[in-house]
Amino acid sequence: MNRYPVWTYVIVACALVLGFTYTLPNFFGESPAVQVSSVKVTVKVDSALLARVEDALKAANIANQGTFLDPNSVKVRFADTDTQLKAKDVLSQSLNPDRDNPSFVVALNLLSSSPNWLTAIHALPMYLGLDLRGGVHFMLQVDMKAAVTKRLENLSGDIRTQLRDKNLRHSGINREGNVIVIKFRDADTRAKAREVLADSQADLLFSDQDLGSSEFRLTGTIKPEAIKRTQESALKQNITTLQNRINELGVSEPIIQQQGADRVVVQLPGVQDTAKAKEILGRTATLEIRMVDESNSNPATLLAAQQGQVPFGTELYTERGGSPLLVKKQVVLTGDRLTDAQPGFDSQTREPSVNMTLDGPGARIFKDITRDNVGKRMAILLIEKGKGEVITAPVIRSEIGGGRVQISGRMSTSEATDLALLLRAGSLAAPMEIIEERTIGPSLGADNIRKGFQSTLWGFVAIAVFMSMYYVVFGLISVLALSSNLLLLVALLSLLQATLTLPGIAAIALTLGMAIDANVLINERIREEMRNGATPQAAIHAGYERAFGTILDSNVTTLIAGLALLIFGSGPIRGFAVVHVLGILTSLFSSVVISRAVVNLSYGSRRRLDKLAIGNTSWK
Repeated sequence: MNRYPVWTYVIVACALVLGFTYTLPNFFGESPAVQVSSVKVTVKVDSALLARVEDALKAANIANQGTFLDPNSVKVRFADTDTQLKAKDVLSQSLNPDRDNPSFVVALNLLSSSPNWLTAIHALPMYLGLDLRGGVHFMLQVDMKAAVTKRLENLSGDIRTQLRDKNLRHSGINREGNVIVIKFRDADTRAKAREVLADSQADLLFSDQDLGSSEFRLTGTIKPEAIKRTQESALKQNITTLQNRINELGVSEPIIQQQGADRVVVQLPGVQDTAKAKEILGRTATLEIRMVDESNSNPATLLAAQQGQVPFGTELYTERGGSPLLVKKQVVLTGDRLTDAQPGFDSQTREPSVNMTLDGPGARIFKDITRDNVGKRMAILLIEKGKGEVITAPVIRSEIGGGRVQISGRMSTSEATDLALLLRAGSLAAPMEIIEERTIGPSLGADNIRKGFQSTLWGFVAIAVFMSMYYVVFGLISVLALSSNLLLLVALLSLLQATLTLPGIAAIALTLGMAIDANVLINERIREEMRNGATPQAAIHAGYERAFGTILDSNVTTLIAGLALLIFGSGPIRGFAVVHVLGILTSLFSSVVISRAVVNLSYGSRRRLDKLAIGNTSWK
């Protein structure tokens, strides 16, 4: 009656072993480390950089406890903070000989001290949130009206270009709110213009408007779905731009996420310099298209330029492969004319490519430049803080009209995706304003951890003492189930690499109190069955079976509330909801399955069971 099949015990044992394994990394703490990341698109983080870091440390006779290469940085672990600081200085001097134009960010960091065998199976500690580790928090609001206005300005330029190409004369193009008004002198020209624009401007809904016999208007109203798409694109581009900029700060675990329809939350754990962080977030970057100086591209001139003798009217840059490149100072086109950039594939060679879309004036300028410079190279540069870097420098194969430009050649699929993101994110798509700002010191974070841990510990001890005194042996079994619940909850948070915040610690403490409620229901049901004359074995069976429905109902209703907090909440509320929802799931498993497995092992094999220790006295 009270026996589980062997496979159930195996599942429980495996769950507890996995729970212990993935909880274990949280007890090893963190060790000081140095993180090296790139601040330039042309400089990649790869195995060659890892070798440079190792050679620099070896030359300086600095011992380390391991070097690691991840997709975005090289990390080196050290035994103490003194060695960490010394290594940071050595790597900064070695990797950035020109301090005015650094290629890498060398930042202090903390890495888990877990053994390698745990790291190999991806058993990692939980991330600590801003309130536990210290750092800065910003809430930024995106000006969505400015994004739509910019889109309408681009559409107005496109319309102006298309009407000129079709030789359709108009009396003016103006923007009135979200409506573009095109004026004509006669109805026939307006009809022809509407036919041309209806096919090419899918984002606008056109209609006729007459003002007497001398002015015929064609109004183009931007569609609601186009407004929504523009706003979503602007928000996504701004987030990508912020990610690129924050890399310069060397933050190991930045949190940059959308909140609501027009807000972005930026959390930078470990950063205490608010002024520096605001400078990075608010700076501007622009894209520029210039022509390569083909007349001065011979090796002798390039060598002289590297030595400081740059020809008049040109500037010296470095390509992705490290080759020097002389680019004319005259700017052909800026990123303000770029409306979109998406990764794709060349239709002829099937190589990865980037497809760019220019607005009307930009398309006209680009068409003229490419027509006059076939066979020559054109450089696309990212200019930021007065300094520029060459993203790519393709050869112009033929005249390019229509405002659609394709860049291909010597790119992988991931590089094409990154380049498209960078072209879109060279500058903010819409202005952003910091509407909330706060700083949390590391000492306050450590104090929060200590108080949160103590509150959870004393809460657990109080529950354990009460249950053991009130329900005796079954109380001890309930405490074991509660311990397994806490073990599985921490393991899940670590496995999912969730960020633990102060509200999350509160949710853990609350979960312990709610989880024990299920065992109280089970124990009381068993006592009730025995009062009604049932045998101990029958009382155990009926207690678990009949209490399960009540337990399930109460947990499902609580789970619904937790999911509502998770879906509609934001910030600390979501942090609380994540732990709360996971805690409900683990408590169901531990209070019902694990506790009954222990009870079955303790009492299920006894053929004659005369009494149960489940209260102040033994029930018979």
